[in-house]
Amino acid sequence: MKYIISRIILGLIGWKVVAPEEIKKKARNTVTIAAPHTSNFDTFLALGTFWQMRLPMKFLIKDFYTKWYFFGFFTWLGAIGVNREQRSNLVATSARLMKEGDINLIVSPEGTRSYAEKWKSGFYYIAKEAGVDISLGFVDYKNKRAGITKVISPTTLEETKAELTAFYKDIQGKYPEKFNTNMK
Repeated sequence: MKYIISRIILGLIGWKVVAPEEIKKKARNTVTIAAPHTSNFDTFLALGTFWQMRLPMKFLIKDFYTKWYFFGFFTWLGAIGVNREQRSNLVATSARLMKEGDINLIVSPEGTRSYAEKWKSGFYYIAKEAGVDISLGFVDYKNKRAGITKVISPTTLEETKAELTAFYKDIQGKYPEKFNTNMK
């Protein structure tokens, strides 16, 4: 059902999903970076892309959206509610989720739709603790394409960030001025 919905909608708006078969196999059960994240529409493009790739995924969201009054809609989309008021070890919780199930955990290291001076590094620590790779998901508004074309193993934080900087330097968000590709 989700596959058909995404196929129709992304087709109608002229977006292409890019995910070679060998990459899709490698991308199963990874921490997936979703970048750039400069607009709320990025989330819908990312969801549609995952549905077309037929990869199981979850994403973290404010727990407000997983309350009963949304009738399970965001949970159906793949949301996991996070209470940001409580201090909890989100890295450990996320790593445990990764170990328990065959999912892709989508993370937006920018942490905001506004310009961020630096990316958050939680994605790296989740991948390290869970013992999984990092897949590089993207939404490129310039070329109207989205997908995953690269999967990396986390090495040191500095080397991993350098690899991400190189990968995302030519990807354009909906609002390019809000996307910082320098993760240092």
